[in-house]
Amino acid sequence: MKWWSRDRWRRTERGDVPGWVLITVMSAGLVAGLWAIAGSQLSTMLRDALSSVTG
Repeated sequence: MKWWSRDRWRRTERGDVPGWVLITVMSAGLVAGLWAIAGSQLSTMLRDALSSVTG
């Protein structure tokens, strides 16, 4: 098989999907972890920021 053939290009492109799935799952895990640890502080910061904007 030639290294520039179309079939080889198609096979190499299929391996990227698990990478994106892993990044998405890890990002969701980080957000859930931060929310579990600092959820009340984040809610307070958001509430204070919104109340300062609205007056």
